Amino acid sequence: MSTASEASGMVLHERRGSVLTITINRPAQKNAVDHEAAVQLAAAVDLLDADPELSVGVLTGAGGVFSAGMDLKAFAKGELPVIPGRGFGGLTDTAVRKPLIAAVEGWALGGGFEMVLACDLIVAAEDARFGLPEVTRGLVAAAGGLVRLPRRLPYHVAARVLLTGEPLTAAEGKEYGLVNELTPPGAALDGAQELAERVARNAPLALAAVKEVLRETQGLNERDAFTRQDEITSGLFSSEDAGEGARAFAEKRAPVWHGR
Repeated sequence: MSTASEASGMVLHERRGSVLTITINRPAQKNAVDHEAAVQLAAAVDLLDADPELSVGVLTGAGGVFSAGMDLKAFAKGELPVIPGRGFGGLTDTAVRKPLIAAVEGWALGGGFEMVLACDLIVAAEDARFGLPEVTRGLVAAAGGLVRLPRRLPYHVAARVLLTGEPLTAAEGKEYGLVNELTPPGAALDGAQELAERVARNAPLALAAVKEVLRETQGLNERDAFTRQDEITSGLFSSEDAGEGARAFAEKRAPVWHGR
């Protein structure tokens, strides 16, 4: 069953089973984000994390563009698309508990690209483009671009993007491992939703634990990483879902997860 809801229309969210699709809905502004859009994005992400019936989120933009980043007209009026403690779009500095997949059509620029980098998986149309042009405007990509891009790409590739302001193609992103899957133009959302459904078949507690371990162990040495991993996963092996997974395997049936 699929249901859709919206606030003032800047951000839409639609449920399909245990997958929540979040759409930035400002196509006339190339889905540029102003403060109100950031507030609504943060609320949609909170819904994803809070609802026990949701396992995976998909983030995309309306009208064939992911996001042009910051709404410069709003910025010129003194408005910032940042939520304190949560970053650009209410997302880039937020520890989202559940897996989030970016579905990218057209351009993902500036803060738009940084929101993509805040996602766990990326599905992009073959003609999509990713860019951090901040240096061409006397700024820097401080909402995650400077920190995350060199961790996702070879250093010199990331440095080229950051220092020239020139875009990265979706094909380059796939070649360097930034993009998980390429689709024909217009099919990124379908591809991301199909990937989300594959992820959502798995136990929600396990998915959240995998994501937290990945996030919390970045930069740690191996011994400290194992220690942190054990802290995060200590209760997982005695969970109801772990028992259900074993029973389902023995009984040769699909598991029924309860998130406990």
